[in-house]
Order: sequence, then C-alpha cells, then structure tokens
Amino acid sequence: MTSVETGQPAPDFTLPATGGQEVTLSELKGNNVVLYFYPRDNTPGCTREGEAFRDHHGELQKLGAVVLGISRDSVKSHENFRAKHRFPFQLLSDSDETVCRSYGVIKEKNMYGRKVMGIERSTFLIDREGILRRQWRKVKVAGHVEEVLEALRSI
Repeated sequence: MTSVETGQPAPDFTLPATGGQEVTLSELKGNNVVLYFYPRDNTPGCTREGEAFRDHHGELQKLGAVVLGISRDSVKSHENFRAKHRFPFQLLSDSDETVCRSYGVIKEKNMYGRKVMGIERSTFLIDREGILRRQWRKVKVAGHVEEVLEALRSI
C-alpha cells in the first residue's frame, strides 16, 4: 500500500547516514530533496543508479536539490559503497524498514522463483516546503536521472 500522496507533505524521518551523521528530512526544508530508494549496495542496477546521480550531481545541486539514497543496508555497507563509487551525497540506512514502509516501497518480489519482500526502486521529489511533488515507482535506471532533472526544473 502506498501511503504517500503527491501534493501532500512528505513523511518526515530521521535516519543514520554515511559520514557518522543523522539526516532528518524536515531539517532540509528550503532545499528540494531527491529521495531515492534502492534495493542493495553493490548490485549492478543500484550501482548504475548511484553513478547516474553522481554524474549529474552538479546539475541537481544547481537546481537546489539535496540527493539522498536509502536502502536497508547498514551504514558500514553504505560507507564502503559510497567510497568505492565516489558518491558525493549521503546514503541512509533504514535497517528496520520504517521509512521504506512509510513511503510504500516494500513490495513482494520474485527472486529466483522465491517470493521475498524487498525495496522496489523508487524516487520521490520533495519541494522546498516539504511537499511531495513527484514520485516514480518501479524505476528503470536508464534515463531516470534525466526525468528527475526535468521535474526539478518545473517546480
């Protein structure tokens, strides 16, 4: 079930992040926030997605956006993933799935014939006032960051 609606305030949260920090969404008011949920560190699709956000990070910043990646992996795993691929943005650990569930991204997936619960690759665009402006579900990595940039230019 999706519990977030476009045009409504984005659910607030505080999560542990890379760099020994904690990130609280409401403290980022005044910035646009690109919140992207991804299944796992160091997997091919998640690496390509992170690299795309990294490669367009300058453009995203010029549009006033803070990029945050979220998965269920530990901060330690995130630190290694971030360092290995030189991501200039924070990765947040939602190990108990609280934020994943509040954004409705935990879905049943088919992994090698077994049904498992996992993160459906999703991105949320939150404006400077904390209002959810766009959401992308079942994200395909190719061309996705360009779509996010386009949406950012229009808010």
